[in-house]
Amino acid sequence: MRTWIGRAFPGPWGWAAAGREVLGGLLVCGLAALLQAGDSGGWPSGLVVGACAVLFALRRGLPGTVLVASAAGVGGPTGFLPLLVAAGYSAGRRIGRPWRAPAVLALGFLGTVGVGVLQNRRDHFPLPVLLGLCVAGYLLIGVLPAVIGRYRAQRVALLASLREHNAQLLRERVMIARQARLRERHRIAQDMHDSLGHQLALIAVHTGALEVDRTLGEQQREAVAVLRQAATGAMRELREVVGLLREDTATAPGGVDAVDRLVETSGAAGARIELRHLGPPRPLPAPTGHAAYRIAQEGLTNAHKHAPGAAIELTVRYEPDALVVEVVNGPGGDGAAAVSGGQGLTGLRERARLLGGMVHSGPLPDGGFRLAGMLPYTAEGARAAEPEDEELALLAVESAEPEKRRRSPAVGCALGALAVLGVVAAVAVLGAVMFVSSMRDATVPARLYDSIEVGQSEQSVNERLPVGSEFLTHDFRKIGPPVPAGAHCRWFAGDRESGLDGDQDVVRFCFEDGLLVEKQHFHGKV
Repeated sequence: MRTWIGRAFPGPWGWAAAGREVLGGLLVCGLAALLQAGDSGGWPSGLVVGACAVLFALRRGLPGTVLVASAAGVGGPTGFLPLLVAAGYSAGRRIGRPWRAPAVLALGFLGTVGVGVLQNRRDHFPLPVLLGLCVAGYLLIGVLPAVIGRYRAQRVALLASLREHNAQLLRERVMIARQARLRERHRIAQDMHDSLGHQLALIAVHTGALEVDRTLGEQQREAVAVLRQAATGAMRELREVVGLLREDTATAPGGVDAVDRLVETSGAAGARIELRHLGPPRPLPAPTGHAAYRIAQEGLTNAHKHAPGAAIELTVRYEPDALVVEVVNGPGGDGAAAVSGGQGLTGLRERARLLGGMVHSGPLPDGGFRLAGMLPYTAEGARAAEPEDEELALLAVESAEPEKRRRSPAVGCALGALAVLGVVAAVAVLGAVMFVSSMRDATVPARLYDSIEVGQSEQSVNERLPVGSEFLTHDFRKIGPPVPAGAHCRWFAGDRESGLDGDQDVVRFCFEDGLLVEKQHFHGKV
């Protein structure tokens, strides 16, 4: 039982879906009641509205069955017209197999024609007119909503497929970019290790040999020791940088903690450095700590180069929202304390910008120089410390082969809708032509009416009269004088102008025993 209920009323059901179903059902039932109020076919309005409500509720789970039933109902009472629109849309959207949808629509059309032929016993439509009305009406009310529903279903499926394909493509491109980045890092690391590593190793070996040379004085040995320590520190930093390049998740070499060792190395070379740590220390992201180390290193290097012997103040200050690293040196050497304008400061500014911070540098009034950097604590900016990810991803996007554009379902559905409208237009034109022809066949001109005399033979009169139209003249039987007893009559429309009250101009010819026994010309309400 639950299986049948679940099949007839498939989910998921939420408040929004249930609300849409209730409003849709009320709309369909309301329109059905209005149409039945103007239908004189004798169908009970309550029965039609109730059937519409039940079929509308079942259209989600049984779209094909509901479409055939509503199409057959349209051949009878007009109250099924709104239901056929909803059933056609639901069938087009929910019937997925290509062969099943046309089969269901064909069965629905046969149901419409079959019930329409049975109903035609009361309406007296000519068979061509009946078929034309069935074709045009079914295409507009049943097939066109089904085409729209099919387009909607294909569009939803296509968008879902495109989203999935796009997500997969993005994942693949991220992997390609990551692999390209790793290959480039390995290449750079290998070049640095092969070139700089060899040279620094030679410097460390030679300075170590000089340090134990007995021909050197004590002061010279201390200077050589400083050189050896500097070469050893450079080799250590080189290994850290190479490790960072080779490992995608390695931490950046050097941090705030390494600033103390940097100051010790510079002080061993004879520089006068005062290091100050202000504020409570805070944990820093690896890129932020590395940037702070590079700012301190660049400031000390510039001070050694351009102001040898000058006093240096290095301050690491933990502000509430950012870390500030400041290097200030006084005038020294020849008194010129200008920076060389090389790539060091430019690289520092770019590094700080990627982290969301900034770097300021400039001369002081007393001839010294100041270099300061502000770096935020947040780790969001640290993700930008590796801009090559985005650049390589863009490169992968640009270098990827353009994919074939998928054909939009709107093209096929638009062609189907145009075909439906074209057939409907052709049927409408044909119906207009047939209606004009039927009007001509059902009309007797006044001159012809006056030329026919009572007493003429039925055969001669019929040869002069048009073929007539039972569909157009059927209601003429309800008006006019009574038919003579034992006679059979033919009714036609007259071509004289109707009265001001809009009465129909009617002529009648009655025959008995093969002779015209009466002709009448009258007006009446049809």
